[in-house]
Amino acid sequence: MERVLVVDDDPTVSEVVTGYLDRAGFAVDVAADGPSAVARAAARPPDLVVLDLMLPGMDGLEVCRLLREHGPLPVIMLTARGDEEDRILGLEVGADDYITKPFSPRELVLRVRSVLRRTGAAGP
Repeated sequence: MERVLVVDDDPTVSEVVTGYLDRAGFAVDVAADGPSAVARAAARPPDLVVLDLMLPGMDGLEVCRLLREHGPLPVIMLTARGDEEDRILGLEVGADDYITKPFSPRELVLRVRSVLRRTGAAGP
């Protein structure tokens, strides 16, 4: 079972994303801030991270950079920051996909599967 780490400081977003991923067969961990996300990923490495950009303690860009220092890890940015500059910066720091809020939870699940397939992180 693939493990997804959901990092968002909005409990409603985390709950919705977790519910959809859980029903799709993923094991889900949740972190509400940047430092917790880095600590959780180090303690129990996920197969993919769904990452908000605007987080307390450490922004999503820095979290992405730190996670990528420890090896390849698929990251999907899920954020309200949808300007072209933000999308480009997110992809430049290592995001594999970039989704803006508001979003379709069903589409997010499909994108998670797609990124896992593309990166080879998906199981057989």
